[in-house]
Amino acid sequence: MGDLSPCDQARIVSEARVTIGYQAYQSNAVQTATPEQLVVMLFDGCLKFLRRAEAAAHSAGGPSAQVTEASSRALAIIMELNATLNMELGGEIASNLRSIYLFLQRHLNEASREGSPEKIAQTTRMMGELRGAFAEAAKKAA
Repeated sequence: MGDLSPCDQARIVSEARVTIGYQAYQSNAVQTATPEQLVVMLFDGCLKFLRRAEAAAHSAGGPSAQVTEASSRALAIIMELNATLNMELGGEIASNLRSIYLFLQRHLNEASREGSPEKIAQTTRMMGELRGAFAEAAKKAA
């Protein structure tokens, strides 16, 4: 920090403390969450990356590294949601969710390849609806 003024150094240290505090808060939130709340958190993360992908697709007017990066992160979350399904206990609901997740994976891959903000927005809407349903179920389970 040799070339920085004392004010700049203080600002950087302050920002680092805020970041560390936020990361600790997030870590605590994950560690103390119920399984239902963790699923909702996954949906929230997925929606965040889908919105980034959509914004990047709008800005780029098509495929770009930013679209691919954000879409890949959203896709990883969708795959995790799919992997956590208990097909034995979940029965028809789990089977239907698996079909939806597989559709969303294909749709998002296509949207990312094309850099289509419209297709990414469709995926975002579907994930938002699922998130709402899971959030409601989590409230009832609490």
